[in-house]
Amino acid sequence: MDKLVIEGGVKLKGEVTVSGAKNSVLPILAATLLTDDACVIKGVPVLRDTYSMFKLLRSLGKNVEFDKGTVTVTATKKAGFFADYKLVSTMRASFCVLGPLVGKFKKAKVSLPGGCVIGVRPVDLHIKGIEALGADIDIDAGYVEVKADKLKGSHMYLGGVYGSSVLATDNVMMAAVMAKGKTIIESAACEPEVADLAEFLIKMGAKIKGHGTPVIEIEGVRHLHGAIHHIIPDRIEAGTLMIASLITNGDIHLKNVCFRHLGALIDKLGEAGANITKSDGSIRVRRKGKPRAVNVTTLPYPGFATDMQAQMMAFMVITPGISVITEKIYPDRFTHVAELNRMGAKIQKEGPHAVVEGIKELSGAPVMASDLRASACLLLAGLAARGRTTVSRIYHLERGYENIEEKFQRLGARVWREKE
Repeated sequence: MDKLVIEGGVKLKGEVTVSGAKNSVLPILAATLLTDDACVIKGVPVLRDTYSMFKLLRSLGKNVEFDKGTVTVTATKKAGFFADYKLVSTMRASFCVLGPLVGKFKKAKVSLPGGCVIGVRPVDLHIKGIEALGADIDIDAGYVEVKADKLKGSHMYLGGVYGSSVLATDNVMMAAVMAKGKTIIESAACEPEVADLAEFLIKMGAKIKGHGTPVIEIEGVRHLHGAIHHIIPDRIEAGTLMIASLITNGDIHLKNVCFRHLGALIDKLGEAGANITKSDGSIRVRRKGKPRAVNVTTLPYPGFATDMQAQMMAFMVITPGISVITEKIYPDRFTHVAELNRMGAKIQKEGPHAVVEGIKELSGAPVMASDLRASACLLLAGLAARGRTTVSRIYHLERGYENIEEKFQRLGARVWREKE
């Protein structure tokens, strides 16, 4: 097992290219289950999670070839509808094979994804939506078993306690594209990754309107064909790199960025003292004077992304003043707080709120990553800290950031891997 070693205090400068979006590529790969034709997906990042999805697709009867960022998925003669716990348990997003399996075969047996360190993430909305399409669902021995003589379009509301659900919207949309009649999903997730999945499905022959809004309309079709699609840029990787520039008082130029996907983050960073300029498909991020403390509340898109909460906290830790960070999507998503405090941060957690008193400087320390975004937070903190920081359990980081240490090295960071 590797750990990441960071010698802080370097101002990051230079140009870096953002990879394809992890949260787009996983459901889009799952959507290839809806057809027997070949599908070609471009701009696919090299991640633990993408390889996990490759294994799952192969177990379901697909042939998967991956070369230089391009994935080609074709059918074999042994199509399956059983997603085993050993595969699904490694990655929660694996559960998004449920929708396409039900859409294609009218049956599926998929393991429940299990617990999560950032809090309870139930699948009730997934089940509610698929049942609304006419399927019978039974949960037994840790598996969701679905059977349907046929699927029929339905008008449904998919709002949950903390708002809309990206994966539930994905699953229901993929099942509904082959249901008879019209499906209307109210309180659908509006995230760019949901819209990207819809665009891929449309290229396959699906009839979808309203994706990217809270109301999605789907007219079912009898057959879907193969398609070629290029994944959108990863807005969370882009945001992480933007904060890396600010937290080190650097000057980073990001290529392959969709500016309109970053609205809430850009607004908050501007309020905090960032100078962000854009050009065609790229942005430049620098400080504009001294940073300022800001309050942040995570919300469903287009609000401030929960996946950027930990990284923003790392920036606020060394920003003068008091900031309050409120987590409204996953109220338990604060495992990074204790590790930041080990580095000298002054953070007090109060329910779904974290009160941050900015300090002048962090001190390098051994810390342990608990999840993907907490890993990115600790990496950023290490870049800004005085001395050496070691981040253990970086396999979390490998789940969602492609070649992240190499990208930071190209920007001048003193960061490298060592064996634990």
